[in-house]
Amino acid sequence: MSENTKKAKGGNYLSAKESRRISKQNRKITTAMEKKYRRKRVPEAEYLTKMRDEKNVVEFDNLHTYFFTDTGTVKAVDGVSFAVPQGKTVGVVGESGCGKSVTSLSLMQLLQRPQGQIVSGEIRLNLGGKAYDVAKMPMEAMEKIRGNQVSMIFQEPMTSLNPVFRIGAQVDEVIALHNPTWTKKQVKEHTIEMLKLVGIANSEGVYSMYPHELSGGMRQRVMISIALSCNPRLIIADEPTTALDVTIQAQILDLLRGLKDKINSSIMLITHDLGVIAEMADYVVVMYAGRVVEKGTVEEIFTHPSHPYTIGLMASKPVINKRVERLYSIPGKVPNPIDMPDYCYFRDRCEMCVEKCAGAYPPVIRLSDTHEVSCYRYEDKEGK
Repeated sequence: MSENTKKAKGGNYLSAKESRRISKQNRKITTAMEKKYRRKRVPEAEYLTKMRDEKNVVEFDNLHTYFFTDTGTVKAVDGVSFAVPQGKTVGVVGESGCGKSVTSLSLMQLLQRPQGQIVSGEIRLNLGGKAYDVAKMPMEAMEKIRGNQVSMIFQEPMTSLNPVFRIGAQVDEVIALHNPTWTKKQVKEHTIEMLKLVGIANSEGVYSMYPHELSGGMRQRVMISIALSCNPRLIIADEPTTALDVTIQAQILDLLRGLKDKINSSIMLITHDLGVIAEMADYVVVMYAGRVVEKGTVEEIFTHPSHPYTIGLMASKPVINKRVERLYSIPGKVPNPIDMPDYCYFRDRCEMCVEKCAGAYPPVIRLSDTHEVSCYRYEDKEGK
């Protein structure tokens, strides 16, 4: 292909010239954003905000998080809005690539920079006496919040724990960082106490071990102890049981549930396992292609799923004592995140389309005080 050819005939290939143009444009955008993000001694007033509801620990309000790549701008999170109430568990579900993890990484400011950036919207974090807008916080201020007020349990503990450091050193680091006045003895005592709290019997022995000496379940318990070491207001659990067998999975979920109540935290549980959501969550947020398509209490979502995508997810899970030849599979594929349509993102895969689906993206329709859906099929039922 010649450099002057913008796209291959009949294909979607970018020319080298076009790719360079996009790359140059992206560098200009991300450099400006990074400069703002890396500022020092920023006055607190710049990112102070007010919660819409003081009973919420975090509120995502029209969040847009994009990745600026050489092939175009990937709209990974495209206008997400939901809240996590204090002391509750909110389950975020959806297929791979729908924006679940990117939403949580936006809150933690752990996006792959400089390509990944929060472009617009608010993430209001309730710290008790005051609230911060995480989307506007500089890196210097966020370092005091991350791991302290908000912590995260990652999907795969073997890649999250450093293989060359002992377990004790890795837990100590977090505790010492957020408690600078503590002595080494106090830090070690607290670390051993946290390891005991997550059900590790030989906590003093595990303190001196390396990650490879522990099983998958034990490593995940260590990750939970790191996340809970500073009594955070919010715990983000990003598919914490994916790599574990069902017995260990049940133990980890029971552990999380008990610890949440013990330290009065909230949990944002990210998973594609509807069984885990049914067991753990108080509220459910269903995401598709970077947007929230439905949200409500766990009873509303499981008893009365309303969006065709949610209905498809429910139909695709196996049911005990029900024999079927083949599980339901949602037809079609997710639209290209670089070139999203201006109509409902699920329309091309939907088997329940109505006439209005040919128009603009559907608005949020309130079915009850806690149940909302973005689908034209319920336009005449709003509030009923």
